[in-house]
Amino acid sequence: MSLFEGILEAFRLIFVLDPYLLRIVALSLRVSGAAIAVGALCGVPLGTYLGLKPPERIRLLSKVIYTLMGLPPVVAGLIIYLFLSRKGPLGVLGLLHTPTAIVTAQVFLALPIITGLTMIGIRGQGKEVRETAQTLGASSLQTAWTVVREARFAIFGAIVSGFGRVVAEVGAVMIVGGNIENHTRVMTTAIVLETNKGNFELAIGLGIVLLAISFPINSLFYYFIQGGREEGAG
Repeated sequence: MSLFEGILEAFRLIFVLDPYLLRIVALSLRVSGAAIAVGALCGVPLGTYLGLKPPERIRLLSKVIYTLMGLPPVVAGLIIYLFLSRKGPLGVLGLLHTPTAIVTAQVFLALPIITGLTMIGIRGQGKEVRETAQTLGASSLQTAWTVVREARFAIFGAIVSGFGRVVAEVGAVMIVGGNIENHTRVMTTAIVLETNKGNFELAIGLGIVLLAISFPINSLFYYFIQGGREEGAG
C-alpha cells in the first residue's frame, strides 16, 4: 500500500467512525482527561503556594520541580511500574496494566509541568499585585486569590501544556498499561503496534486524530501565553 492509499484509507476509517478506532480514541481522552483533572487539582494549588513564597526560600524545591518537568517518560513509567508491580509496595492493589496505572503515570508526568508553570506564572504576577492588594487592606487569602486571578492565563496555559504532554505520551503508557486491546490500548501505543504489524492505514488514521487533538491544544497554549490575546490584537 502506497502512502497516498494509506492516507485515503485512514480518512475512510475516520469518516465511517470505525469502532476499533473510536474505542482507542475514547480511552485516550478518558485517561488523559482524568490525569489532567488530578494534576490540576494538585498542581495549581501547589504551584500557587510556591509562587507566593520568596524564591530564595524554595530554591532547592524549585530545582527539583524543574528537573521533573523534563523527566524522560520511560523513567516515569519505570518508577510507576516498580511501585505497582506484584513485588512493589502497591502491588496488592492489582493496578498494573489497567487504565488506572496509565492515569497514575500521566499524573506523574503532568503534575510537575502544571506545578512549575503555575509557580512561574504566579511569581511573575505576584509581587506587584500582592503589594497593591495589601496596600488596599486585603487579607492573605484575598491577596492570594487576587494573584491567582491575575495569573489565570498562565495557569490555564500550564494545564493545557500538561494535557499536551500526556495525550501524546507513549513510553510510560506502554510500560504500565501493557497495550492491551480494548483495555489499555491508547492512540500512541496503538500507532506503534499497528505500524509494526503493517496496518499503516489505521496507524495513519490514529495519527491524524492525534494531530487534530494536538492542534487546538497547542493553539490554546499559544493563546494563553499571549495573555489571552490573539496575535496582532491590541
